Amino acid sequence: MNAVVSDRVVAAAASLSAVQDFYFNSRYAERRGDPALCDFTFGNPQEFPLPGLVQALQKHSVPLSESWYAYKTNEAEPRAFLADSLTRELDLGFEPDDIAMTPGAFGAIALAFRLLLSAGDEVLIPLPGWFCYGSMLSAEGVAAVQVPLTPGTFDLDLAAIDAAIGPRTRMVVVNSPHNPTGRIYPRAQLEALAELLERASARINRRIFLLSDEPYRRIRFDGIAFVSPAAVYPWTLIDYSYGKVLLAPGQRIGYLALSPLMPLADRKALREAFFAAQCSLGWSFASALMQHAVPDLENLAIDIAGLTRRRDRMVGAMSRWGYDFVRPEGTFYLFGRVPGGDDERFFNALADRDVFVMPGSVLQTPQYFRLCLTASDDMVERALPAFEAAAAQLTPA
Repeated sequence: MNAVVSDRVVAAAASLSAVQDFYFNSRYAERRGDPALCDFTFGNPQEFPLPGLVQALQKHSVPLSESWYAYKTNEAEPRAFLADSLTRELDLGFEPDDIAMTPGAFGAIALAFRLLLSAGDEVLIPLPGWFCYGSMLSAEGVAAVQVPLTPGTFDLDLAAIDAAIGPRTRMVVVNSPHNPTGRIYPRAQLEALAELLERASARINRRIFLLSDEPYRRIRFDGIAFVSPAAVYPWTLIDYSYGKVLLAPGQRIGYLALSPLMPLADRKALREAFFAAQCSLGWSFASALMQHAVPDLENLAIDIAGLTRRRDRMVGAMSRWGYDFVRPEGTFYLFGRVPGGDDERFFNALADRDVFVMPGSVLQTPQYFRLCLTASDDMVERALPAFEAAAAQLTPA
């Protein structure tokens, strides 16, 4: 007898089982939303939304025409605005037709996968990395090939990437600034990757595309520059979300953009496929309200100085207690080694003290943990004694 649920969803569920169990069945699930908690798990706001975001949504909720809330595809006005903005930000000559408006980076990633991948293809994804790549690829009938980042530094491991490329490889995913480590890959690494992918494409006799997952690119510390792979490898697609920089992941707006360096014939083929691909994904266009609001959202950002302050406070204090962090260059995460090496014991030691972090096992790196700096300053100060006590409890004498 056939199962009720499709094989694709069963495979997607298997890939998501760790995060699903954590979110719905763990001690965190039992307490989620309790105001007494210090919650460092997911990139959710712990304070009220940016006033500018609220004002933009209020402003653009007022219809200026009968068609204000009509069906929207990839609308001309936000695409023209973004082409100009991206051209200035990334120093590349984007055209409006190179951009598809999506419900966040989730929608943009799904669109990139739908546009380029066929059943049986393989996609290289980073380890550690975002926990949804694998499930989304499973739903496309595509194999996710995990490629570990360089131990210790979490740089791109070019030798490992080259070794993982085979005849079915169609795409490599690069996430910079990187979730969960906060690494930002410099131009030299990206240029070396571009050269590698060019050689590998010739070797396997099929073009390998690169998906540049960039939802954190405007959340950077210490004046560190950002270079998009789209500037060095022509066959790059960029996904972006406003949900991170606005800290409003539940109000979704993003886009997929084609590198202007991509040969025009390939760009035209992808442009012409946007509509069919987005329809087949369930009308995966950004909502009318969010597309109208794009110009007012573009220059809004959460308090980067506040994130920097919390990063420095936590890294400074916790390093004294034996925690080993990669000092993040971007994103709003800290990624560190678990005292004693057992992420389950560490998670429970903190949970006993009303502090919750994401265990590394959710990210398939069980000797690590991730915490989110979107917590308030007060939450950080309340949590630090728990981190000190957990380190003392779990660190071998």
